[in-house]
Formats: sequence, structure tokens, C-alpha cells
Amino acid sequence: MSSLLQAYPKGFQVTSLTPLQPNFLHIFKIQPRAPRTPSSYYKPPSLFMSFPTSSNHKLLKMENPIWQNPHFFPLLLTCTFFLFPLQPSLSAGLQDDYIRQPPRKVVVAPHLRSKSDPQQVHASLAGKEYMRISWVTDEKDVASKVEYGKVSGKYEAMAVGNHTSYHYFFYSSGKIHHVKIGPLEPATTYYYRCGGHGPEFSFKTPPQTFPIEFVVVGDLGQTEWTASTLSHVDSKDYDVFLLPGDLSYADTQQPLWDSFGRLVEPYASRRPWMVTEGNHEIETFPIIYPHGFKAYNARWLMPYQESGSTSNLYYSFDVAGSHIIMLGSYTDFDEDSVQYKWLESDLRKVDRKKTPWVIVLLHAPWYNTNLAHKGEGESMRKAMEDLLYRARVDVVFAGHVHAYERFTRIYNNKADPCGPLYITIGDGGNREGLALMFENPTPEVSVYREPSFGHGRLRVVDESRAHWSWHRNNDSDSFVADEVWLQSLTTTKSCWHNTANTDGSKSKVHKDEL
Repeated sequence: MSSLLQAYPKGFQVTSLTPLQPNFLHIFKIQPRAPRTPSSYYKPPSLFMSFPTSSNHKLLKMENPIWQNPHFFPLLLTCTFFLFPLQPSLSAGLQDDYIRQPPRKVVVAPHLRSKSDPQQVHASLAGKEYMRISWVTDEKDVASKVEYGKVSGKYEAMAVGNHTSYHYFFYSSGKIHHVKIGPLEPATTYYYRCGGHGPEFSFKTPPQTFPIEFVVVGDLGQTEWTASTLSHVDSKDYDVFLLPGDLSYADTQQPLWDSFGRLVEPYASRRPWMVTEGNHEIETFPIIYPHGFKAYNARWLMPYQESGSTSNLYYSFDVAGSHIIMLGSYTDFDEDSVQYKWLESDLRKVDRKKTPWVIVLLHAPWYNTNLAHKGEGESMRKAMEDLLYRARVDVVFAGHVHAYERFTRIYNNKADPCGPLYITIGDGGNREGLALMFENPTPEVSVYREPSFGHGRLRVVDESRAHWSWHRNNDSDSFVADEVWLQSLTTTKSCWHNTANTDGSKSKVHKDEL
């Protein structure tokens, strides 16, 4: 056992399944430091036995040797697996002195306000100079109105919106309010009150021009790691929060949607949160709920109508010289789909003089060297990659894989200086644990990869430069583990000679920056 721990001091944990006692030979449970989903990761067999070694013990006899015990060969197989590992490696680019922390338990945020007071308050962008305030009340008679102003306690304006609610089997939601307020001034703090009841909240609008800073967090969940991630995010100011899918991990347990809303409220009520759906938002049930996204669409209303979309599952918005596109990995996306035609039209409308940066978010990554969810985004990539390449999209963020990975600029599975930079950041704090298994050797297009919890920041400095950094959750601290300067493809003149060329040939451009 000691040799096994010395061979793998960081990747695995050994747990005694019975209290340790003297003169006993104990069998331990050997497992990776993070749990895995059955479809994506290897799980060694669990062993729940200990054998007494005392010569006075009558239960262990020589006529019944240990190798005849049914657990002996699974143990032997497990030890062999770890002593002679398969080809995939655990990580790449990880610091030698870093010990990856195990997953942490789910955090349930209680409801501590009255039935008429707002809870689960969050803000989102809703068109130029407008914000949408969303919240929930248990009391059905509360008005869907927001009072707001630039001075605390003095509300010079008021807007009225609408409300909705939904049922999911025996669960009935509260009254879900959505109110669009504005016009608002850029880079300005506003104070507001929801429904005429409860506490005062405040938010700051994004700037009108560069610089602007985005926080990017995927697969957030509601665990102690989630709380750590959000605390690290909040330790430094930012303008807009981007979440590429998998929010609450409710997975049909509707009260967890309420708990998630309360958990993120201190952050989502102060900065706009822009989200797209992941697989954990689907929540379908045969015949009864065949279409899915019932809770997600009711609670997290995004500006899809403002962007010309017909579905809350995909939309776009402009903010401070950046055009952000949120795509839906779990709705139709082939060339005949409504989403494809909307994306084609949306990209055609982008004025790169006004919005030189184009950023795309989706859930299932198109490029991925982790064994988790390998190839799940491939059909969407084949359908839509040409659209993004011809439009010279700068960056594509994805989640789904519970690890961090940064690629170089890619098109059609090859490095291409005119393709988007692809980043997987599905490491916000989910309850399922980390995706530890990567392909080995590392493909050339993969620049940095690491299975740790964390968050990312994209600071767009001006029309040509942006700085990306990934911050690992190193227990109570946040550590910048990866960073790179990006050059906007808008300013890369050689990439615009022939934007219709999609045969995979490389454009000639200097690679002094990505």
C-alpha cells in the first residue's frame, strides 16, 4: 500500500472502510480524488472487507486462503491498474507542489425572508441601456415592479414587468418576476427595490467603451467549491458574469433551483449574469415533460427577443465593443434548424468597427482532449464551425468537461491563426467532481490543461488586445495558473483576405500573439 501511495501521491486517495484495529489486515477503498460519472470515467471496484491476522482468530483458516475470497481478484485487478496505469494522464501543466483538493458537499441556501420579500434576485442585460431584474416571491399578490435610482433609498424611477410560475410534478414554484428597467447610464451604480418589499439591492452597469472585464465560470453548481469560486470572483471587480451552462444541478429536484438562486443572489444581484443552458437544465420526462428546460426558461430569462432569436436557449448581446453569442448545445443546430439560420443572420449583422470582439459561449466543447464527454460536441462543430470561422470569431468558451483546457487557435481540427481560440472551463464547483483523465501525449493544439476548480477572467483592453487568465481555487486562495494575451482577429488584416475560404488552408499571419 505504501508503494502505491508513493507512486500516486496526488491523483488518488485511499480510504479505510472500517475502523483501524491492531493485528488486522485491512482492505481499503482505492479511488481517484474526485468522483466520476459512469459514462465518462473509470471507477475501481469498492472493497468493504477487513481480515483479522491474529493467529487466535478462528474465522480465517488456512483451508480457506485469501485468494479464494471473492474480493481478492478485484483487489488484485485494482492494484494492478494503479501500479501499471493506462495511457491517459491525469493532468498537464500542473505545479509539482500542488495537491488537488477533493470535491466538497452540496450547500443548501435556506429561505430566511418573508413570503412577500424578494428572493433569488439576479440581474441580466436586456438590450442597449437596459437591464432585467428577476426575482421570486412566495406571496402571489406582490406586484412585478422595480423602483430604482442613483441614490440609496431614493427611487426616482419605476418600471413594471410581468411574472410567471410553473409546476413540475408535485412542486409549484413561487411567483417569478421579470422587470426590464432603463434606459440606464453606463458604468453607474443604481439602487433598487423589488415589488415594493424587502431589502434594497444595487448593481453597477457595464462601461460603454473599453476596457471591460468578463468573468467566465462553467458548471457552477452549489457546493462548497462553488462558494469558494464565487468568493474568489468577488474579491476583484468585474463587469459581466458569463456562464456557459449547468447552473444549479437541480436535475429535476426543483427546490434546488430555489436554493441555487439564493446562493448566487449576493453576486448576481450586483452584476449582470448572462447564462446559457447545459445538459443539467434539460429536466425532461417522457410524455409529461418532453420538451425540457421548464425551470430554466421560467427562472433565467435572457434577452433572446432583443437579439432576434425565438428561443431563450440561444441569443446574443452587445456590451462595450464586444458581441457575445450564447449558443444552445441541446436544441437543434443543423443547417436546416432555426438556431443555425439565426446564428448565420446574427453574425452577418455584426459591425466589427463597433464591436471588434466576437465571443461565443456554448456548453458541450467542440475541442476536448479529456476522456470525459469525448466527442459530444462533434456534431455541432461540424454543423456550425464554418460560420464561426468565416466570421472570424475570436474566442469560444465551453463547459461540460469538469476541468480547464486552453487550446491554440483552431479550424477543422488543425491549428489556424485565423480560427477561434477555444477554452474549456467547466470547473466552477459542480457536485460530480473533476475530470481527471486526459489524452496522452498532449496534442499540439492543446496549450494548457488542468483538472482543478476555478474561474477565468477576460479583460478586453481595447479593440485589438485582451488578457485572459485562469484562476485555480487553491483551497482558500485564488492562484493564476494560466494566462495569455490575445489579439483580436479584427486587427489581423491577413485573416480577412478571403473569409469564404473554409478548406482548412492556413492564412499567413505572424504568431507573435494569439
